[in-house]
Amino acid sequence: MPEYDTVIVGGGLSGLSCARRLYEAGVSCVVLEKQPVVGGRVQTDVVNGFLLDRGFQVFLTSYPEARRQLDYDRLQLCKFEPGALIRYQGRFRRFSDPWRRPGHLLGTVAAPVASLADKIRMVLLRNDVCRKSIDQLQQRPEVSTAMALRLRGFSPRVIEAFFRPFLGGVFLDNSLETSSRMFEFVFRMFSLGAAALPAQGMGSIAAQMAAALPDAMVQCGVCVETVKSDHIVCDNGRVITARNVVMAVDEASVAGLVCSKPVNGWRGTTCVYYAASAPPVEEPTLVINGESDGLVNNLCVPSQVSGTYAPEGKSLISVTVLGIPAAEDAILDQQIRSQLVGWFGKQVQEWEPLRTYRIPAALPFQKAGSLTPVEKSVVNEQGLFCCGDYLDTASIQGALASGQRAGQAVLDRLGH
Repeated sequence: MPEYDTVIVGGGLSGLSCARRLYEAGVSCVVLEKQPVVGGRVQTDVVNGFLLDRGFQVFLTSYPEARRQLDYDRLQLCKFEPGALIRYQGRFRRFSDPWRRPGHLLGTVAAPVASLADKIRMVLLRNDVCRKSIDQLQQRPEVSTAMALRLRGFSPRVIEAFFRPFLGGVFLDNSLETSSRMFEFVFRMFSLGAAALPAQGMGSIAAQMAAALPDAMVQCGVCVETVKSDHIVCDNGRVITARNVVMAVDEASVAGLVCSKPVNGWRGTTCVYYAASAPPVEEPTLVINGESDGLVNNLCVPSQVSGTYAPEGKSLISVTVLGIPAAEDAILDQQIRSQLVGWFGKQVQEWEPLRTYRIPAALPFQKAGSLTPVEKSVVNEQGLFCCGDYLDTASIQGALASGQRAGQAVLDRLGH
């Protein structure tokens, strides 16, 4: 007899979501994660009392599947200021959401980042994506984000000063080749909810999900070397038999384990964290580079969003550079400081480097054409079940939703 009904390889958000679906249905399963902790690409390290998410990330409270699966109160979500500060023409310009910050309306209207016509088009864009359902948005013709913005009539000025750095930071794609379906989905999520950070870091999302499962169901530090449809083999020779196997790992890892070829590539990012005695900006806001020069795409102070991210009397600064720079860490640090001295003055020279994360495989690259359809099959050519955000929108929502679909597919096969 098989040891389990289902073995899930991978303890990221999609694997935990799949396990939850099976556990709720009374199916015996086990989650095997090679890392010491669950979470996959969504993890948090503690360094000198600072909480460092592995690459700058935000949690969007409007994700439908997250609302269903997570306890927001227990996560203690701390919200960013809606909108952004844009570095443009040598100054910081406020670009706020007038629906949630009507007091900033005049400043936003006066900001030279966009023309009045662009701001009207922004209102029309928001109304359009919010009035349509997600399913309706995902049935629209698929083009690149850059093309979608041009088709909506946005000027080159607002595309370069706002959309390219803002969406480039979300998609890790400053070319804006990412699918328009992803763009409209993300814009809807930002419009309907808040960008937030859990008080104990992004890694607490996976920790909460794992805590809802029996302890023995999630096994960390287990490396899987071989995968078959009815069993897996670990690197220590352990064989685990099961009626079903779910590959809850990224597409490249699936390909390596079952000898197939991945279809999509990755977008990489580099995140440099600094400790400071004072924050460069007081607001819990995102600062984006609208000047199209320098390495820095965006910056924020997570400790201004949630004080738990830094020890008392200290500030945590997160700097994001798109891609993986060739320069070694010390040179990269000098280049970042040189740019930011022009933004914040000499205080930048006093910042203490904490850690640099270079993440080549940070986000699946979903270019125009790759999201037709958005929801991909969760059964691959070898008959294995799969889940991960590469099979949906490349997001926390996509990871959670694909895990649920894979879990349901397993239940269907088992006759539940």
